[in-house]
Amino acid sequence: MTTPHSTRTTTGQAAKGSKSSTKAATVPRALSWPVPIGVAAQRAGISARMVRHYESLGLVEGVGRTDSGYRQYTEADVHALHFIRRSRDLGFSMEEIAELLGLWHDRSRASSQVKRIAQQHIDDLNERIAQMQAMQRSLQTLVSCCKGNDRPDCPILDDLAAGQAEHQAPRAPRKTLPNQ
Repeated sequence: MTTPHSTRTTTGQAAKGSKSSTKAATVPRALSWPVPIGVAAQRAGISARMVRHYESLGLVEGVGRTDSGYRQYTEADVHALHFIRRSRDLGFSMEEIAELLGLWHDRSRASSQVKRIAQQHIDDLNERIAQMQAMQRSLQTLVSCCKGNDRPDCPILDDLAAGQAEHQAPRAPRKTLPNQ
């Protein structure tokens, strides 16, 4: 019989204390649900801090607690946390993730709603990519203009300084005092 924290090898023997020179693949023993926050976070591939953050945003609701106040996560909670992590990996905002979670839980949803969110995200990504490519081209031009020698003149710094004046907010006109 194995303990809750032991692992089983593919041959079924307990891995702990095995003196075999060959390493057998280990398979984690199935945990019973619910699980504490650390286990839930590990299974979802995120930190416990992020689990708490997602809970505070209302993305994961109704998490049970033990009599002593410790959070207890169900398999569905962990699945939702994984959903959130995957959505974040794809760059969706928290607002988009909240909307996607709502649609995921709504079995009467229309897939067109989900597609609309994903397409808008693609459009936003394309815009950001175009902006980043423009930045890259500008920097490449500046770097190619810079001699990179021991002299203090630098077209990169000159451009950055010139750009600052262009992006300042317009100032209110100064009030003139009488007798000036």
